[in-house]
Amino acid sequence: MKKQVFKILTKSIKFIFPSFTKKRLDISKASKFQLAIIGWRAFVTKNSFN
Repeated sequence: MKKQVFKILTKSIKFIFPSFTKKRLDISKASKFQLAIIGWRAFVTKNSFN
C-alpha cells in the first residue's frame, strides 16, 4: 500500500515540480526552496523503490 502511494507521487511530481537538472542548476547556488524541492523529490523517489 505504502509503495503504491509513493509510486503515484513519483509520477505526479514529474508534472508538478520543475526539473533542475534540465535547467543546469548549480546546487551550491540553489535557494532554500529549491533545495527543499530537491530533497522532497529524492525522498519520494527513494521510498518508491523500497
